[in-house]
Amino acid sequence: MSNERLRSALLAQGMSVQDLADLLAVNPKTVERWITQSKVPYRRHQYATAAALKVDVTTLWEDGRAVDTATDLSKAEIVTIYPHRHMVPSGLWREIYERAESHIDVLVYSGLWLSEDPLFHDLLQRKVQKTTQVRILLGDPECAAVRQRGVDEGHRIMDGKIRNALMNYRPLFTSHPDIGFRLHDGTLYNSLFRSDDEMLVNTHVYGIGAYMAPVLHLRRLPGGGLFDTYANSIEQAWGGARPVTEHDITGA
Repeated sequence: MSNERLRSALLAQGMSVQDLADLLAVNPKTVERWITQSKVPYRRHQYATAAALKVDVTTLWEDGRAVDTATDLSKAEIVTIYPHRHMVPSGLWREIYERAESHIDVLVYSGLWLSEDPLFHDLLQRKVQKTTQVRILLGDPECAAVRQRGVDEGHRIMDGKIRNALMNYRPLFTSHPDIGFRLHDGTLYNSLFRSDDEMLVNTHVYGIGAYMAPVLHLRRLPGGGLFDTYANSIEQAWGGARPVTEHDITGA
């Protein structure tokens, strides 16, 4: 029986058997056997393969030991949990973004409180002038998901909060075009704040504002999978999002 999950993961990443073999420093025939004969590789190769293909190791191999280890690693990726966002230390958001060298991502509906922070604006400008990719994803103020989120939070003004955030970011649109701004129309189950291999995950809970919901502080570990689960959702949201227009800001 062949391992179609491994074959599909390779195709999804645009990698060949030879590419994976070169990356792992193994014989291509060895990788072929993993696929065509469902041979289970050494655990170090399991985790290296999963990391290369950006999936959880248990997606590729149903190995009881791997499941236990992956579960432990995923738990270890949780640095701490805050019961409410307002209990997160006020400087932590900027601290993790200050450590970023390659990725800064914000995936929210409005994130109004962050857009109002001038120090965050300064940080973005400094980072984008170096080698850091900066992407800010806000909700489309006219989409159904945004309207529903406003209803769920009990205020029905989410579209206005997004336009306020866009207005706050407006000076960055023209002065720093390398900062990516897009609007998404998806249902957000979490607001995500990524800095390289660190992330703050602000969960969304029906009936309360995000500032009252729990926040997970994550740090990526090879083979863990929890961090990558959230990071992959950022990539999907960015790929389906659209550029910001003047109408989005003013509503006119």
